[in-house]
Amino acid sequence: MTKRVGIEISQAIGEAVKLANIDVVASYPITPQTHIVEHIAELVADGELDAAYIAVESEHSAMSACLGASAVGARAFTASAGQGLELMHEVLYVASSMRLPVVMAVTNRALSSPLSVWGDHSDAMAVRDTGWIQIFTENGQEVVDNVLCAFRIGEDQRVLLPVMIHLDGFHLSHMIEPIYMPEQSEVDKFIPPYQHPLPLNPDKPITMGAFGPPFIYSETKKAQEVNLTAAKEVILQCWKEFASIFKRYYHPVETYHSEGAKVLLLTMGSFSETAMIAIDTMRKEGKNVGLVKLRLWRPFPFYEIRQAVSHAEVLIVLDRALSFGGPAGPVCSEIKAALYNEDKKPKIISFVGGLGGRDITPDGFGEIIDRGIEISRTGSQQEFEMYGVRG
Repeated sequence: MTKRVGIEISQAIGEAVKLANIDVVASYPITPQTHIVEHIAELVADGELDAAYIAVESEHSAMSACLGASAVGARAFTASAGQGLELMHEVLYVASSMRLPVVMAVTNRALSSPLSVWGDHSDAMAVRDTGWIQIFTENGQEVVDNVLCAFRIGEDQRVLLPVMIHLDGFHLSHMIEPIYMPEQSEVDKFIPPYQHPLPLNPDKPITMGAFGPPFIYSETKKAQEVNLTAAKEVILQCWKEFASIFKRYYHPVETYHSEGAKVLLLTMGSFSETAMIAIDTMRKEGKNVGLVKLRLWRPFPFYEIRQAVSHAEVLIVLDRALSFGGPAGPVCSEIKAALYNEDKKPKIISFVGGLGGRDITPDGFGEIIDRGIEISRTGSQQEFEMYGVRG
């Protein structure tokens, strides 16, 4: 029977990885991710997890080790954050283009400089075009569930792509929450053994990731794009099957009190739960507002976004990352692009906030929504506004 336990979310990720029966974990410590790989090291050392634990000299090497493990047919996992994710940036492209379903937990962290170990979405936005499936989570239960789903999705023969599970650094990674941990027998039924169709084998040599001259490169990138887009169907199927087994439901775009709401706020990650409190308060005050939560970042859920905001007059998008010199935050820019050709679309207002781990309170979200409504009526001299900046 499934047990509900109080556990730090980073450690819960380690327990989920154990349930997934990983074969190889490559680790390098970086705040606020370190507790994940530390706990996995303990599980391996205590004999609770039969896996090869590779302590490498950098995040670049961690991802490289995962590539080699996955290419021979091993189930591989790693975790990273912030600057570490940037150090492995070039290898991320290799994982996706070579169709290697590595799973990585990313405890999102602000990028330097100045040096920050606290969370925002700068690192996630920096790797959005690396060809990985990217899923955002709001709480510990969602993290555990989607780590398990990541193995099921990525290793599906129709997909064979790496998957990032995003959780906010410190706001989630270091929190202790009550989490339902599934039984091993349930997970074994949900995640079949990994069978790579073309594993590296000295007895049957093959070439992987070879030199691609101009006459073939465009075709390979087109095939990669088609594959990532097609993965969405498998993601939806996985979440549906997960719900049938574990009774918890996930969708590319999720809403809260959005039915008939003329003003919508769009968020990603753990701040969504804080925003829900603000929505509750504002609705009690008679304000017709709602919330849209973007869970699936890649492949981008165009249809679901269009459906979710089709009835709204104003859509306020909160980004937790800057697109320096750009017209809006990165999420808002993509929302605008997704809705550009729609006949009926809301006025889209861009806010950036919560950078470098700064909190936004429920009252703060109320201020963002009120200011967004004001901008929709009177306009603003700025392309986007930063919330909470002093001075």
